[in-house]
Amino acid sequence: MSAPTTYRQPVSRLWWLKKRTYFLFVMRELSSVFVAWFAVFLMIMVVAIGRGEASYQSFLSWAASPIVVVVNIVALAFLVLHTVTWFALTPQAMVVRGPGGRWVPRIKEVSVAGRRVPAATVVRVGGRVPAGMVIASQYAGLIVVSAFVVWLVLR
Repeated sequence: MSAPTTYRQPVSRLWWLKKRTYFLFVMRELSSVFVAWFAVFLMIMVVAIGRGEASYQSFLSWAASPIVVVVNIVALAFLVLHTVTWFALTPQAMVVRGPGGRWVPRIKEVSVAGRRVPAATVVRVGGRVPAGMVIASQYAGLIVVSAFVVWLVLR
C-alpha cells in the first residue's frame, strides 16, 4: 500500500511579484548580495592601497570601468533599500526600554534536566521607547558616523 499524498497547489515562480510586500521582501533578501559586493570591493581597495601607488592606480582604473560603475550604482540602490528596511524592522525585533519603567519580580517555569521547575526572575515593565524614536536614533547615528568618515577622508 502506498503512502497517502496531499495535494499541493502549484505556486508560480513569480509569486513574489503579486504583492508589494512580497516584492520588497525578495528585494531585501537580494540586497544582501550587494552588501557583500561592497564589502569585497572595499577589501580589494584596501589591499591595493597596501601594495603601493601603482597597485592603487590600477585599482582606480579598474573601478572606473563602465561595468564596475554600473554595478556600484545598482549596489548603492540596494544598499539604501537594505538600510531603510533594516532600520524599519529593528523596533519589531528588539524592544528598547527607556526611563520610566519599573522592575517587577516574577516567578516563571524553566526546564532543567527535562523537568519544569519554578524560577524567580525580575522583569522590567513599561517605559518602552516608541518605534519612531528608535528608527530616528538609528538615522542620527548613521549621519554622525558618516560625517566622521567624511571628515577622516577629507582632512
